[in-house]
Amino acid sequence: MLYPNTLENKLGFNTIRERLKEACVSPLGQDYVEKIRFTDNVQLIDKLLRQTTEFKQIVQYETEFPTSNYIDVRPHLGRARVEGIALTEDEFFDLKLALRTIQDCLRFLSKREETNSFPFLRELAGPVGIDKKLTDSLERVIDDRGHIRDSASPELASIRRRIISEQANLRKRLDSILRQARQNGWIPDDLSLTVRGGRLVIPIAAEHKRKIKGFVHDESQTGQTVYLEPAEVFDANNEIRELEYEERREIYRILLALTDQIRPHLDELKRAVNFLAQIDFIRAKAKLAIQLDAIMPTLHDRPFVNWTNARHPLLHLSFSKVGKPVVPLSVRLDEKARILIISGPNAGGKSVALKTIGLIQYMMQCGLLVPMADFAEMGVFQNLFIDIGDEQSLENDLSTYSSHLTAMKQFLIGANKRTLFLIDEFGTGTEPGLGGAIAESILEDLNKSGAYGVVNTHYTNLKVVADKTPGLINGAMRFDGEHLEPLYQLEIGRPGSSFAFEIAQKIGLPKGVIDRAKEKLGNQQVNFEKLLKELDIEKRVFSEKNIEIGINQRKLAQQLAEYTALKNRLDNEQKQLINDAKQKAKTLVQEANQRIENTIREIKENKAERETTKQVRQELERFEQKELKPEPVVIETPKQAEEEFENDNGAISVGSYVRISGQNAIGQVLTLRGKDAEIRIGDLKSNVKLNRLEKVSKKTFTAATEVRDDRPRSQGVDMNEKMQNFSFNLDIRGKRGEEAIGEVDRFFDDALMLGYPELRIVHGKGDGILRTLVRNHLRGYKQVGKMEDEHADRGGAGVTIVKMK
Repeated sequence: MLYPNTLENKLGFNTIRERLKEACVSPLGQDYVEKIRFTDNVQLIDKLLRQTTEFKQIVQYETEFPTSNYIDVRPHLGRARVEGIALTEDEFFDLKLALRTIQDCLRFLSKREETNSFPFLRELAGPVGIDKKLTDSLERVIDDRGHIRDSASPELASIRRRIISEQANLRKRLDSILRQARQNGWIPDDLSLTVRGGRLVIPIAAEHKRKIKGFVHDESQTGQTVYLEPAEVFDANNEIRELEYEERREIYRILLALTDQIRPHLDELKRAVNFLAQIDFIRAKAKLAIQLDAIMPTLHDRPFVNWTNARHPLLHLSFSKVGKPVVPLSVRLDEKARILIISGPNAGGKSVALKTIGLIQYMMQCGLLVPMADFAEMGVFQNLFIDIGDEQSLENDLSTYSSHLTAMKQFLIGANKRTLFLIDEFGTGTEPGLGGAIAESILEDLNKSGAYGVVNTHYTNLKVVADKTPGLINGAMRFDGEHLEPLYQLEIGRPGSSFAFEIAQKIGLPKGVIDRAKEKLGNQQVNFEKLLKELDIEKRVFSEKNIEIGINQRKLAQQLAEYTALKNRLDNEQKQLINDAKQKAKTLVQEANQRIENTIREIKENKAERETTKQVRQELERFEQKELKPEPVVIETPKQAEEEFENDNGAISVGSYVRISGQNAIGQVLTLRGKDAEIRIGDLKSNVKLNRLEKVSKKTFTAATEVRDDRPRSQGVDMNEKMQNFSFNLDIRGKRGEEAIGEVDRFFDDALMLGYPELRIVHGKGDGILRTLVRNHLRGYKQVGKMEDEHADRGGAGVTIVKMK
């Protein structure tokens, strides 16, 4: 069941229909576009989607599939049913081309049967068959220009040969008369034979028309030229005309016989033409799917929504023309969270998100591929109800709110577990308090029915109900609270702020008006909106931190892998060097022992003669000095690169960045006492003579200190737990001074441990006593670099922003 009757127009599906009609190449496919209907038959939907998916592959990757002559011959087949009627040459020519296209389609699909490609399109072509005798008869009678062939019958061939012979003889005789008249000056040189009333005639000047006997068929507009049929060719022209009549009768007889031949095959031809219409229609759906970058999702025979990166089809088509991307939508509805309550500022994309869900679901259940991620999942709904815009009517005396209530009545009557309802601006059109209460009651009944749905609202009570009620879940259209710009991204799991005051301030509404509005609204609502904004800010900070931590972890893992590989390589090289040294030492020892034994043997053999012994000893000493002498190892100590500092030639003063001469330490001047200066280098303070200091630029100081890690290290502390439980936002409003200072100290210790660069302390405005106490206390921390008020829209002087050094 669909509600209302104008659902297609409200969702924009009528535009999708027009796009499909434009993609069709003939009225055959366009008729099928008009027949598109919403269905909850899962098997039918699956078949339609798979057919389109297969044709999408054909359009993208196959070039053999026929793309022309999708001719609508249904009227011709209708005429052929009447006995005694013969189809014309043009009608038979259309039929011939259409049947040729159908045969090409069938031939293409049959070739893919071996590889089992395109099974659903081959199933569609299964019942289609064309009698070969019929197509052969058409080919035998009709040529490729749409005319009857001479060989269609022996009688026709004989008649046409006689016509050609008679026309040749007639032209010879007329050419002779024309030459004679031209020689006599009766006819200008630029005129030649022509045809009038189906008969060959000669043009002649009007004043000479009586010079030649004959019949005048026509004259020029000026009357100066007449078209004369000479009397001597009357019989020849008459003969040709009679032959032409015979030809016409023979052609009619041939066409009538051919019409009688196809009449028994009309049902078969009708199925074939219907197949051609389906092919044209499915190809149009495939072309649209390519334009939308659409896919076939995983289909479930139950109500279910699990979409990733879904894009509004019409926005996608519009934006793609100008190269602008569409912000995708990801949404999930299941048994635990069936109804999504979307909140957020006006013009933030709530209505577009609602229409995206409705249009994509409707398209899928009409058998169209949908634009979303490949792994998306879609369920099938029996009912689709929408309440978008209003149906106010002067005739029916319906106001905007009455039209909404009428829709809600239909929703409550027809809603069940297989219903998807979409409601835009739920409860608007009447007094907010009453409208919110009625909307809450309607929402409770819809939830009890087990229906699935998406609701857009600004009512806070509906956000609270969604947070506390099983089956309901909050969602928010993200909004950049700092720049007051919509992000058009749906975030599920938390409600969104309407940012009414912020938008009013950006537009330029007087501050006094906005302040009075906040007072009239009450603290509870203001605090609720404020909490939503603070949560959004906190989430954005943590998201950035998570990204930074992820990057650092990947870098650390990469460096660890490189270090491990380098260590393994060095260890292997060291082992190889030691093994080589041992082997070489073993060889040297063996050689030395051999030489010693040879020396002893020679001394014994020569009976210790002095000269021989001396010579042998000298050879042994030379071996020792040459082979066993250790080679000196030259170790080049790399020169430590001297750091380059960008000097500042100005005078040294408090706050200047300086370097101690001859050293690389960079510090900052804290105080000046005569010729001495107290400087801070890291966490150390020292007194140094001014003449030993060199002033450097801030750039040099930043470069020298940017890699410093001042975060304290502790043992026995679960850093993961600290990180999970820590919030950069501390609220000490309403606390006594000593209690507040104690919480600030603990808060500050944790922040230093976790390395947070910026903290947020909420102390309230009041008389400013707590703010002064906190700020004076924080000035005692050397890690504090700067303290300032929060932005006026987010607390102003009631919040202190602490920035670390």
